[in-house]
Amino acid sequence: MDTLVDDLSQRLAQRIRLERDGRGWSLAELAERSGVSKATISKIERAEVSPTAVVLVRLASAFDLTLAGLMLRAEGRRERVSRAADQPVWRDPETGYLRRQVFSRPDHPVELVRVEMPARQRVTLPASSYTHIRQALWVLSGSLVITEGATRHVLAAGDCLGFGPPADTTFANESNAACTYLVALARS
Repeated sequence: MDTLVDDLSQRLAQRIRLERDGRGWSLAELAERSGVSKATISKIERAEVSPTAVVLVRLASAFDLTLAGLMLRAEGRRERVSRAADQPVWRDPETGYLRRQVFSRPDHPVELVRVEMPARQRVTLPASSYTHIRQALWVLSGSLVITEGATRHVLAAGDCLGFGPPADTTFANESNAACTYLVALARS
């Protein structure tokens, strides 16, 4: 699996550079649009560091993409069957959060993402990461606390949440065991 993670990190670095170059933006312009420092973007583009989920969301939003959309462009796959061995896997270097892109295609409005959130970890994503998608989350094992704006949802294995309007959202595993969940996203 580490080979898949490393390969996706390398492709993400290339994709971010391509997205920036394709728009004719300097590092400074992308930094201003995303709120990510020029130095960090430069290191990411050279694959010297692996970006966190929050940084990826900020960069994707600057490109008017969702995180899933940026990952999809980095993956570059077009097959209808998503084989387990070929599904891109990415690990957030800050939290250990593991994201597996189970299914995504540019010509299909639905994406499936499997996430493993380690015990006692949390990730907060800005409202901008939800502006072009609708999503539902299904907890497969463990428990997860999702806070959308001021609304807190405590989910156990088998529970499913349909997300509301875009809001800053925190995914928190407050337990001592890992949590695994599936996210179904529909692009709008």
